[in-house]
Amino acid sequence: MGNGEARVRGLAARAGGWSARHRWAAVGIWVLFVVLATGLGSAAGRVDVKDSDQLKGETHTAAKIIEDAGIDEPARETVLIQAKGSGLKATDAEFRDAVTAVVRAVEGTGRVTHVTSPYDTKTISKDGRSALVQFDMRGEPDTAGERVEPVLKAVEGVQKDHGSLRIEEIGGASMEKTFADAFGDDFKKAEYSAVPVAFGILLIAFGALVAALLPVALALTAIMATMGLMGVVSHAVPMTDAANSVMLLVGLAVGVDYCLFYLRREREERAAGRDAQTALRIAAATSGRAIVVSGVTVCVAMAGMLFTGLAEFEAMGLASLIVVAVAMVGSVTVLPALLSLLGERVEKGRIPFLRRRGQGGNGESRFWTAVLRRVLARPVVAVAVATGALLAVAAPAVGMKTQNLTLDQEFGDSLPIVQTYNRLNEAFPGGSDPAQVIVKADDINAPDVRSALADFRERAVSSGASRGPVEIELHDARNLAVVSVPLVGGSDLDKAGASLDKLRDDVRPATLGEVDGVEAPITGQVAGSKDFNDQLAGAVVPVFAFVVVFAFALMLLSFRSLTVALTSILLNLLSVGAAYGILVAVFQHGWGASLVGAEGVGAIITWLPLFLFVILFGLSMDYHVFVVSRIREARLRGRTTKDAIQHGVVTTAGVVTSAAVIMVAVFAIFGTLSMQSMKQMGVGLAAAVLIDATIIRGVLLPAVMALLGERNWYLPKWLHRLPDLTHDETPEAVTAPVVRDDEGERLTV
Repeated sequence: MGNGEARVRGLAARAGGWSARHRWAAVGIWVLFVVLATGLGSAAGRVDVKDSDQLKGETHTAAKIIEDAGIDEPARETVLIQAKGSGLKATDAEFRDAVTAVVRAVEGTGRVTHVTSPYDTKTISKDGRSALVQFDMRGEPDTAGERVEPVLKAVEGVQKDHGSLRIEEIGGASMEKTFADAFGDDFKKAEYSAVPVAFGILLIAFGALVAALLPVALALTAIMATMGLMGVVSHAVPMTDAANSVMLLVGLAVGVDYCLFYLRREREERAAGRDAQTALRIAAATSGRAIVVSGVTVCVAMAGMLFTGLAEFEAMGLASLIVVAVAMVGSVTVLPALLSLLGERVEKGRIPFLRRRGQGGNGESRFWTAVLRRVLARPVVAVAVATGALLAVAAPAVGMKTQNLTLDQEFGDSLPIVQTYNRLNEAFPGGSDPAQVIVKADDINAPDVRSALADFRERAVSSGASRGPVEIELHDARNLAVVSVPLVGGSDLDKAGASLDKLRDDVRPATLGEVDGVEAPITGQVAGSKDFNDQLAGAVVPVFAFVVVFAFALMLLSFRSLTVALTSILLNLLSVGAAYGILVAVFQHGWGASLVGAEGVGAIITWLPLFLFVILFGLSMDYHVFVVSRIREARLRGRTTKDAIQHGVVTTAGVVTSAAVIMVAVFAIFGTLSMQSMKQMGVGLAAAVLIDATIIRGVLLPAVMALLGERNWYLPKWLHRLPDLTHDETPEAVTAPVVRDDEGERLTV
């Protein structure tokens, strides 16, 4: 109908139409919302997850007992004094002099308390070559890393005077400082570089400065508003630093993508000869609708994290859900208003040498036109080859091994403190991260309780769970005892986990478990890892089921096609499986690991598979909804299914490619970080998005739809009563003939 009136129905179309007519009001409301959200968040402050709420199980119980008792566990530091050769022993005078010097040096800083000598605590290794000086940092444990530097320098000074010995400090405070110095700037650079990288890609995609700035501006304002809302929401659901980082990643990705979808469609319609007002209405009814469907689907996927019962996941899920919702609302409200205000000025700042190439005048990608011609000519071959390739890539995932990475796995040998950690664990297995038994009784000094504590100490060693020393710290006033048990296995989590099981299942029931009224949960790094894994394993099925079922329902309602809903789920699962396979191949088996600096990891960090599933299932719907909506729109206009498929894929290929390149680039930045867990996340996300935007959307989706033909739009009669959410998909009155199936029946799609 050229520039005729457009059908404007549906939420996205109505929102876009109102914003275009009331542009200054829409922009003003958005700015006011961002300012108010930021201000409220700043005033409210952010509440972070407490240690006692991080995990469920015994770890949670132990932390809660400590918290309720009002005991502030100080940041404990250890100085390892170790002979470099085999001659010197802890009993020698030179060794004793070094121990005395360390004690004097750390006490002289005034920053420590409770300094203990290895000769008093018997913390001398079996071979006599290693000994531990232990002490606590003064002040709040959470900020000990900021005060530990003078202590580290004092220990370094003693090392210079004793060349035949290794004198190295390790502990919570020193590790916190080391990692903050080494990787704090690393993270900031990654977060800060993501914006210019996205802007650069958008500049290439649009070839105009103003058009490239719009998506970045929308994403950044959505992120700003979300940071404020996170502060308010944190008083009900506490947040974490990890949730903030994930929110930035997801917010930038979807904010830019949604804007890209909308802006590309509006430019395409204007290039086709429509006036600015009509082009904007069509973009609102088509891309705007795709954004709403995609945004709701992503929000549902993110909500799946709330079913884990893990505070970290709940915070990440809620933060991601909020930023996606804010970006979605901004894309269908303030963006049309800005486009209406700018008009032709959206092309300002045109870069001559960045004019778009590879597209015909109708906006169709020449490259994907060539690919689609071959795919649609032989859809059976395309499905077989693409599916076979993806299944082959996914195959390694069958043997996936997940665990919380140890210090040496996470950071390798890049930091001296990691080598200290390894030497300490070798000399004192489990000594760097002992299990802690938090014993609570009505009277901690009652004879039966004291006897049970003594029996526990003895059996912990005789059972083979520990080689000692098992230390008991009494808090008489609070009727508590903290029992520290170095676990056999040390940094080997499998062996240390077996030792933990002996303590929990055998030693504890036979000793402390025999006394009525005694609670004795066991915590520590190994226990926390086990409890986390157990909690996560129990959440996998509910989360997977929730995300898949609700995504299926949303696709069914949005397209009123049982076939589209089923194929979308299956294709997304195939994409996620391929991402898992790449992760296992690279980080577990080491195939090509040197390319990303991941040698020797040997496992996938526990939280990543579920996290990746939720994130990828949500984000991949961006492309799927956008492409299928365009195919369906072309079908409604009277094209054959095959022509509609080709038209839908090749006309969306440019925007999908641009969006995918931005996502891959942003995620790949995190793949360059030194922490192996961040590498795994970045590589997994980048690989999955790349596979999804190319093999899945460019080959497998059109081939499958070509094979299905008119069955793509199949909806059983008993489902016809479902709500119709497809009415705003046709942006203009259809002048083409009524669409009928092969038997001549009117086709409702």
